[in-house]
Amino acid sequence: MASWGDVVAYVRAEYQVIAQDRDEIRILFEFDDDRSQVVVLAREVLDELHEWVQIASPCALVADVDLKQLLEEVGHTTVAGGAAIMGDHVVLRHSLPLENLDINELVDPMTLVAGSADELEEKFVGGDSY
Repeated sequence: MASWGDVVAYVRAEYQVIAQDRDEIRILFEFDDDRSQVVVLAREVLDELHEWVQIASPCALVADVDLKQLLEEVGHTTVAGGAAIMGDHVVLRHSLPLENLDINELVDPMTLVAGSADELEEKFVGGDSY
């Protein structure tokens, strides 16, 4: 897998797509415990040359959580991804270069980001809104 088109084709074949535009695709990542998590894959271009894919998954509204506690939890329990604020949401996100990307290099981090975001959502917000 070496292009954004390859990522989109793979994701469309393997996951439930809930929205898509030119540089972004949103999927519903479903878990065995009947919980689900929205995952956003976005094409990013660095220096007008290098393509990357950013994996992001919302876990809370900024206004609804203690950011210090959430960031401490991310620091102790998260293997892939870091927390960021995007708009009104706290998200976990991780980025990968597309050049020479193998499928497991996308799927494994995406699974970890989705699972970690879902656990944070359950712990800090309750419910299953994202």
